[in-house]
Amino acid sequence: MKNIYVGNLDFATTEEQLRAAFEQFGAVDKVTLVRDRATGQPRGFAFVEMQNDAEGEKAIAALNGTSLGGRNLNVNEARPKVERAGGGGGYGGRGGGGGGGRGGRHGGGGRGRGGHDRY
Repeated sequence: MKNIYVGNLDFATTEEQLRAAFEQFGAVDKVTLVRDRATGQPRGFAFVEMQNDAEGEKAIAALNGTSLGGRNLNVNEARPKVERAGGGGGYGGRGGGGGGGRGGRHGGGGRGRGGHDRY
């Protein structure tokens, strides 16, 4: 199976339009227009799954840079989803800058106290 990323989409683009564009090159299993979780508005990109890898490669080669809805598409093989670390919190992890600063959101340059700034 070939998972294909389609970027630079016009916000008015529909799943049906994408399916029609890709079906010229083979069977399309699934089209997913990515939307903002909070607003439900399109985010300007989608994923298209095609069963046959060779057909997917043809679609990528043919459609990358072509116009759909007045915008030039960015079409390539989707990278595997990277699991992100959940939650937030804490200081550190982002390097501290000079003088032993804490790093993270409140740190940065530090004040020369070995990383124990007082507020």
